[in-house]
Amino acid sequence: MQKRTLGKGLEVSALGAGCMSMTGGYSWSPDRREMIALVGKAVERGVTFFDTAQVYGPFVNEELVGEALAPYKDRVVIATKFAYEFGPNGENVGLNSRPEHIKQMTEGSLKRLGVEAIDLYYQHRVDPEVPIEEVAGAVKDLIQAGKVKHFGLSEAAAQTIRRAHAVQPVTAVQSEYSLWWRRPEEEVLPTLEELGIGFVPFSPLGKGFLTGKVDENAEFASNDIRATIPRFSPEARKANRAMVDLLETIAARKQATPAQIALAWLLAQKPWIVPIPGTRRLERLDENLGALGVVLTPDDLNEIERGAEQITVQGERYPEHLERQTYR
Repeated sequence: MQKRTLGKGLEVSALGAGCMSMTGGYSWSPDRREMIALVGKAVERGVTFFDTAQVYGPFVNEELVGEALAPYKDRVVIATKFAYEFGPNGENVGLNSRPEHIKQMTEGSLKRLGVEAIDLYYQHRVDPEVPIEEVAGAVKDLIQAGKVKHFGLSEAAAQTIRRAHAVQPVTAVQSEYSLWWRRPEEEVLPTLEELGIGFVPFSPLGKGFLTGKVDENAEFASNDIRATIPRFSPEARKANRAMVDLLETIAARKQATPAQIALAWLLAQKPWIVPIPGTRRLERLDENLGALGVVLTPDDLNEIERGAEQITVQGERYPEHLERQTYR
C-alpha cells in the first residue's frame, strides 16, 4: 500500500476509508456485521486511515468503527470529529464548540472508539459563536493531556485555518473536493501548502455521481442525503452527465473505471492529499484501491483539465442552510 504524510508526520495509506455511510445516510442501511467485516477487509488490503464522526448516527458510527478496528488498533489511524451538541434523545441540536463541551464530548468518543487517544480530531464545522483560537486551545489541552494526537479542521476558510494553526498546529483539513467541486483550489489548498498541512477530500466521487452509476433516472429514498441536494435533481444529473462522459473517455484508454480516474486525478494534484472514498461494498472498495495503480500522465491531466473547463456543473452541492455552515 502506498503511504502519504499529513502535516508534520502523520503517515497514512494513500487512500483512506470514509465510514459515514456504513450506518446510513444513503438509500439503504447496511447490516452492521457486514460493515464490520468490510472494515477488516480494508485493513487486510492495506488501508490504515479510517474516518468517522460523533454526529454520524449520532454516535453509532464511532461505535461501529471502534468495534471493527479493535483488533487492529496498533496498525491504523482513526479520525473523528466534534462540533455538535446533542439532546436527551441523541438529536443534533446545533453547533457547540465551547472548550468545556469539546472536552466533555471527547470522553465519549474515546470510549466508543475504544482508544486511549484520538489519532486525528477535527472540528466538524466552524462554530461562529466560538473564536477558533479557543477551539484550537482546547484541542491543544487535549493533546497535552494525551487524549488527542493531531488537530484537524473541516470545511474551514483559509483565514480560519491560519488562526487555528497559530495556536495549535493543524495536521489536516478535510473538505469536499473532486472534479465537480473545486472550491478548495481557490484559497484553501495554497494555504495548506504554505503551512505544511495535509488535505483530506471527502466525497471524492461526488457522493457516487462520478462513478457513472447514478443517472437522471435514479431514485433516492427519503432518508438518502442526496434527495435534499440540488445537484442531484433529475435535471442537474442529466446536465452533469458531461463530467462522467469525460471520465469515461479517459477510463477507456487507461483500462480503468470513471471512479478510478476521478480518484487518480485527486491523487495527482498534490502528494499530501489523501482522499477518503466511502463504500459499503467489497467490490467498490477494491475498485477504489485500484485507482492507486492508475498513472495519469501530464497529457492525461491536461486533457481532463481542458474537458472540465468546458463543463459548468449544475446545482448547488448542499441545501442553503448547510452551505452556510461551510468556509467560515
